[in-house]
Amino acid sequence: MSPVETDVEDAVPEADMLALIGHEFPGGSRRIEHWENWLLTDCTGFDQLPDGTVHPIALFHVPIQGSGMTIAALFALGRVEGAGSVGLDGYDWEYFKPLREDVDYRVDGRVVDVERCSTDAGRIYDRFVFSIDLTEPDGNIAARVTNFWRLRR
Repeated sequence: MSPVETDVEDAVPEADMLALIGHEFPGGSRRIEHWENWLLTDCTGFDQLPDGTVHPIALFHVPIQGSGMTIAALFALGRVEGAGSVGLDGYDWEYFKPLREDVDYRVDGRVVDVERCSTDAGRIYDRFVFSIDLTEPDGNIAARVTNFWRLRR
């Protein structure tokens, strides 16, 4: 048995994990400055986007930072330790409007689903899904990021 997988008896109780559904993140705001957008875009090897449009790569870190969370805080919430105990099952980025530099976005997130699962070998894991919205000052949602994590027990 690997150090990140356990038998069912040793796992975090399923009821404790299911109780996380609806858990709200602290929330906050996040502004993407021109220099940050420039660096993010440059590291992808693409040209800068016109009119202060933010490169999509920003959605990997900006929503978590703006929501008042960190990766470590998300791990603690899911009751796992270290990168070896978390797998990425996917993510969904929805753009309702282009993100722009120098806009103060309100950032709110929550746990939207948890499901106890097991592998063919009988190892358990939790499918942990959280969603974060970036809202413009006028109240319109500009983007939503939903992450699907596999928390290995």
